[in-house]
Amino acid sequence: MKTIIAAYSQNRSGSRASIQAALHTLLTVPWPSQREFRACIQLLSVLQWVLSFLLMGIVFLFLLVYLVFTSFWPVSALYFAWVIFDWDAPEQGGRRSAWVRNWPVWKHFRDYFPIQLVKTHSLLPSHNYIIGAHPHGILCVGAFCNFITESTGFSEKFPGIRPFLATLAGNFRLPVFREYLMSGGLCPVTRRAIGYLLSQSGSGNAVAIVIGGAAESLSCQPGVTTLILKNRKGFVRMALQHGAHLVPAFSFGENDLFRQVVFEEGSWMRGIQKRFQKLVGFAPCVFYGRGLTSIQSRGFLPYPKPITTVIGEPVTVPRIKEPSHETVDLYHAMYIRSLLKLFNDHKAKYGLSEVDELRIL
Repeated sequence: MKTIIAAYSQNRSGSRASIQAALHTLLTVPWPSQREFRACIQLLSVLQWVLSFLLMGIVFLFLLVYLVFTSFWPVSALYFAWVIFDWDAPEQGGRRSAWVRNWPVWKHFRDYFPIQLVKTHSLLPSHNYIIGAHPHGILCVGAFCNFITESTGFSEKFPGIRPFLATLAGNFRLPVFREYLMSGGLCPVTRRAIGYLLSQSGSGNAVAIVIGGAAESLSCQPGVTTLILKNRKGFVRMALQHGAHLVPAFSFGENDLFRQVVFEEGSWMRGIQKRFQKLVGFAPCVFYGRGLTSIQSRGFLPYPKPITTVIGEPVTVPRIKEPSHETVDLYHAMYIRSLLKLFNDHKAKYGLSEVDELRIL
């Protein structure tokens, strides 16, 4: 019995010594500095954003379909009934939420790059506007941060203006994801949705459209400033029909966030990309960014490169119900001149050189 007690006491002493050694080791390990902790939070904020746009809609679609075959089927039934009832909401102004737009996570998202919004001219609440957002980049990071969140102070810089951002209509067919998109101020890039905001939702609305679209993303490369705009005139016609002023906006640094494998025009891979784009509305880009562990690793997260979105001078547009082709061409040319002026006036301030030129295709 004494032998057992002695062994037990020795074992307890050994365990106590092990715990003390472990605690000592833990205390000697350097804790992350405030800067490192802040960088980690910023990285996680970008990760949640990327995963939300890539997976949220698909995950909830499969989840709701799965629940149909379980005892929780009423959840799916009620939600799908709600979607049918609410089907037209995205094209009728949606449901913006000031609470969602002001989530603290967006400030960490902004600071990761960082992103800033520069105002050059005022926008009057008595008018409606179509903002041409350039360039598209891979994921339109600058446009999202500036127009869908309040992290860069859009409402403070442009009081009385409600910003919206047009995106693929197919995104609003995905369950739960559609609610998430509408809460920030995203709307389908359709004539009906944009027309509603410009004509039936009062004044002070600014609809941002990424004019170059999926075609422009295929040529996105760091240091490249090429826009698909020469034959994109639908937004000008819509502005004329509703009397909405045209505002150019350029996000310097947008194309530096990812590295992309760009296939030459005429190659079979480029052909596949274009056919896929026509079929589903977006282009399958072959790109990579940084990984979770370090900037040197490869993954699907954007590189922390600064983005500066400059809002240019509005082009005053009259209201013409049925504008002629000549009138559309005239205001399209005026818009391009305003965009070129914005680019040339600010390129040297935000990462480009004086000799860099904006190519418009």
